Amino acid sequence: MSRPLIVGFGGTTRPGSSGERMVTAVLSAAAALGAETRLFGGADLAALPHFAPENRQRTAEQRDFVDAVRAADGLVIGSPGYHGGVSGLVKNAIDLLEDLRDDDRPYFDGVPVGLTVTAAGWQAGGVTLTALRGIVHAMRGWPTPLGIAVNTVAQKPFDAEGHLVDAGILEQVQVQAQQIMLLADL
Repeated sequence: MSRPLIVGFGGTTRPGSSGERMVTAVLSAAAALGAETRLFGGADLAALPHFAPENRQRTAEQRDFVDAVRAADGLVIGSPGYHGGVSGLVKNAIDLLEDLRDDDRPYFDGVPVGLTVTAAGWQAGGVTLTALRGIVHAMRGWPTPLGIAVNTVAQKPFDAEGHLVDAGILEQVQVQAQQIMLLADL
């Protein structure tokens, strides 16, 4: 029996961003539960050209990303909460997934999707998490019951080496990974 593939994407153009670290944390927790994982971090997303629906030609990076999501049994999407919305970098990647529209399994149909948001305040985190949930529903996916919003000002989730050290957030990461794996197994 093969291991479920969980694909994560998110972050910012800043290497080691808190958003990318959160996606990595959920992927690591899923891997500990037996998943095969793949990360498309901020640098990977920044390499994707702007989505242009009228242009059907795709770069190797775009094809790799779409093919990985196409093969995924579960997803983790992480975005910073920029001005109460999903970042352009993450939204561009999501828009590229329009290429999945005519697949046998269109978009995220039946796929569990864990969502993480990092923001410099509570309001942007909650609003952005809600926006991501709406996007996942529109793309026929199953957002996990637990979405994670991290206030990077009020909380100090990472140590100097970038390891997740906040016990409450670690627990949420574990729960979200369990939910993804449970739903991916249905």
